Amino acid sequence: EDEQMVAEIMRRRFFPAVITHKAWEGFHFAGHEIRITEATDCYGAVVWPSALVLCYFLETNSKQYNLVDKNVIEIGAGTGLVSIVASLLGALVTATDLPELLGNLQHNVLQNTKLKCKHQPCVKELSWGIDLEKNFPRSSCHFDYIMAADVVYHHPFLDELLLTFDHLCEKDTVILWAMKFRLDKENQFVGRFQTLFDLEVISNFPSWNITLYKAMRKGRMKV
Repeated sequence: EDEQMVAEIMRRRFFPAVITHKAWEGFHFAGHEIRITEATDCYGAVVWPSALVLCYFLETNSKQYNLVDKNVIEIGAGTGLVSIVASLLGALVTATDLPELLGNLQHNVLQNTKLKCKHQPCVKELSWGIDLEKNFPRSSCHFDYIMAADVVYHHPFLDELLLTFDHLCEKDTVILWAMKFRLDKENQFVGRFQTLFDLEVISNFPSWNITLYKAMRKGRMKV
């Protein structure tokens, strides 16, 4: 089943027939052809398999997880693929990442959503753990969904990442998080995450070491 699902996800991917001066990959999701410009010198500007897993899930479970008119924020949006797919599925999306990634992120989001979406997504800077209340005040920022794909990797900002999840997530917010398991330090983050949130495994992809989670505030999962 894992191998069949991975094969189905990879069939959504295509590459340019002619090599150009800009590296890009193509994807078929939500009834659209999506072209993503990448930069191989930066982790955040490459499409990782966790993003494909999350996009595939959003598309194939659009009835259960209806995104139409829902407020969605993606943290660590990178190239913007997940944000683009969520926008094409009708969500009002805020795609966030570090300042140095915003140019490429904005380019991809605009090129793939302009005149195609019910709500035009916005791109906004979000450095984990920094100025959260100033830039995303709890009094006015309510998100139905937080989306994250491969945000836990070899970096020293796991405390700030957990703080960011905590700040953005209200009692009825649903977190959809695709994680690739690599090193013990990163893997231990799941245990720390569970001190604040109830966690449910939605899908497993052993061949990619990727797990797709649904999470909500403690005590809210079954309400």
